[in-house]
Amino acid sequence: MASQSRTARYHLTGTIRGSGAQARLIFRLIDSETGCQIWAHRTDNILRDETSTGEHLAIRIAAMLQSGLRLAEIDRARHKPAAGLSAHDLALRAMPGVVALDADGNARALELLERAMDQDPTHPLATALAAWAYVQRAVYHFTSAPVEERSRSLELARRAQALCGDATVLAVLGNGLTLLGELDTADQVIRKALAVDGGSVWAWSRSGWIDVYKGEPESAIERLKIALDLAPHDPLAFNSMVGIGCAHFNAGRYAEAANWQERALIEHPSASWVHRTMCPAYVLAGQVPQARRSLGALRQHYPDLTVTEVQRGMPPLPPSQCDLVVGALQEAGLPA
Repeated sequence: MASQSRTARYHLTGTIRGSGAQARLIFRLIDSETGCQIWAHRTDNILRDETSTGEHLAIRIAAMLQSGLRLAEIDRARHKPAAGLSAHDLALRAMPGVVALDADGNARALELLERAMDQDPTHPLATALAAWAYVQRAVYHFTSAPVEERSRSLELARRAQALCGDATVLAVLGNGLTLLGELDTADQVIRKALAVDGGSVWAWSRSGWIDVYKGEPESAIERLKIALDLAPHDPLAFNSMVGIGCAHFNAGRYAEAANWQERALIEHPSASWVHRTMCPAYVLAGQVPQARRSLGALRQHYPDLTVTEVQRGMPPLPPSQCDLVVGALQEAGLPA
């Protein structure tokens, strides 16, 4: 079977191969201008269980397709001549740097986003991305002026709330609001994102993070695993793994917490801030050599980091969990 539109920028084709228990469904997303395949997915044994619903498969395919389309649009913007970039092009070029959650990507992204907002101050995606990027600088210790960066983020988040946006914009805004500690507002925004698009991977992941910060670990793990199931190769999948680790930490399962955060770092080694919670998880699990190794990696990337600065940058974890993190970092040897 195949479904195409002659005028569409991208063509999605679907083919069933084999029969009975061996049947498999293959999807391909093709750029109609270049003829290049930009995404593909295969599902095996699709007829093995007549009781399984097609709804879950459809949602999963839509979520993975969304990620593939986003990457294609980013790549398209990246190859446009610099002189003719629109605010939307600049926002798309900035997105990989924002979702990388590292210092270099953050700096590159903000330069592009400021240009986008100068060009169009009401561009929803650029504004929401900038709000998220500025608060990242405070939370992940990318700046020596965290108060100013948070203030700029809050200003942009308030502006973004007044603009219309799709599920991606809402999910991005929800990320920023969460790190700002605006959990109730973030929850409303993420619920709206999921109402618009129930397969929004970023919204599912952020809803899980909100539950982490509310101290609801089991619900958090469920939501974060939904995000991973929908799109395991999404650029932000590693952050869902970090969130699952934090949820296990909240539940007192410290070895499991460290394991999930190790997995996240394997997927995304530049996210060195993960050691802020991974080191305490090892300390509380009684795994001293691993805790020392984690602390060493943290101090290598943040040589001037202190416990006080960790407290200032810490996202809105429940107070009891913050106390555990801080106490374990002190026990591991991070300077006060």
